[in-house]
Amino acid sequence: MNSTPTTVESDLQIAGDILAVQHLLQPAREHPATVSEFVGLARSIAEDRASWEHLVQYDATTRWYHRLRTGPGYEVWLLSWVPGQGSGPHDHGPSSGVLTVLEGELTERGPRGRLTLGAGAQRVFASGYAHEVVNDTLDGAVSLHVYFPGLTQMPMHGCSPAASESVPA
Repeated sequence: MNSTPTTVESDLQIAGDILAVQHLLQPAREHPATVSEFVGLARSIAEDRASWEHLVQYDATTRWYHRLRTGPGYEVWLLSWVPGQGSGPHDHGPSSGVLTVLEGELTERGPRGRLTLGAGAQRVFASGYAHEVVNDTLDGAVSLHVYFPGLTQMPMHGCSPAASESVPA
């Protein structure tokens, strides 16, 4: 017998068109479902400057914000910060979130102290996490906020979550 040996790459052999077997395919997700996917959503929006850059405005009297996108169970907000503007100490009620600095620099004051966030920095926070975000620089800043579920509450707190810090008067 003169047979040619065959090489088997895998024990699994697929016959026919795999796309014809619909029940084996994963359905496409309508929206992000994991923290990693929400972080990825924020990054993809941040990289698509053409989708948000023309919307940014600066307001010296109050923080400017614009709801950029909504999806099933989440919202995306664009915020601008002039020098000295801050959020005040707050949490986000039942919403978790991803904060991404798009331009400039912001300072987050939270339970573990101060954290400087430059352009490209991201912070993920769980529901009930209390913090304050401030533009401590002399330049404007822009940030992107993804909340899931969508933001319905923003309870303000009487004192800074970093109350143990020594802040000059």
